[in-house]
Amino acid sequence: MLGRGYRVIPSRRRGGLGGRLMIFVVMAVIAIAGYYLGTARVPNDITGEVQRVSLTPQQEIAMGLQAVPTMEQEYGGELNDPNAQAFVDEVGNAIVRNSPAGNTEYQFEFGLLADPQTINAFALPGGPVYMTAALYKELETEGQLAGVLAHEVGHVVARHAAEQIAKSQLVQGISGAAAVAAYDPSSPGSVEAARVAQMVGQLVTLKYGREDELESDRLAVRFMADAGYDPRALISVMEILAASGNGQAPPEFFSSHPNPQNRIEQIQAAIDAEFPNGVPGGLVQ
Repeated sequence: MLGRGYRVIPSRRRGGLGGRLMIFVVMAVIAIAGYYLGTARVPNDITGEVQRVSLTPQQEIAMGLQAVPTMEQEYGGELNDPNAQAFVDEVGNAIVRNSPAGNTEYQFEFGLLADPQTINAFALPGGPVYMTAALYKELETEGQLAGVLAHEVGHVVARHAAEQIAKSQLVQGISGAAAVAAYDPSSPGSVEAARVAQMVGQLVTLKYGREDELESDRLAVRFMADAGYDPRALISVMEILAASGNGQAPPEFFSSHPNPQNRIEQIQAAIDAEFPNGVPGGLVQ
């Protein structure tokens, strides 16, 4: 009896493994099919790319507006400094008005948030752009402010949020399938395997985020030049923020971004491509 029982047990385990593998395959296929069938390939006139997105610009705008109260609350609400806010509005609107961003449907608004410690700036889908007071106080020139805002405007017009939403749905579907397939109630170690599968999905998302940051830097160079700002000011922003860490954790602005030195090299390459004969004089620094 023991011998027979011993032969039956591995058979069941093989069947269980095969069943979990089948579940993974089915769930992964559904996630992939949902991504390719539920998104549209849309040309982006500004980046020159054909993107796979599931949201219209109007939906991006609506989503961004819905997220505004939550984001403002997270960073301490609006900064009570009318003069600083007016300056940010002036520079941000100049970037939009004088660049291809002004020809889009997006509704750009620029806000200063009261958080005095978190050095960060971000753009919500559809046009809201924010900067924390902590970042604002680190900036030394109008050109540097223009660089940060132009970078965030670049995220909006490049439709990075819409791309990320579509990609995250795909990643979540596949990592969820892997987690289900890896889980085995009789094996405590399978829980860790499921966590590893989820981490893989997060790393894929992080990779996309880094590519988006570099693209926004390149767009910022174009938009700054269009609005009469010296794009080299964006390099000085990276240098200031890199130094602001003082050997400690880097600013939030770099948390999921390429390291400052890599970005500086990419920005310089974009400037050289934009101005092969050198940056002209008279631009605002």
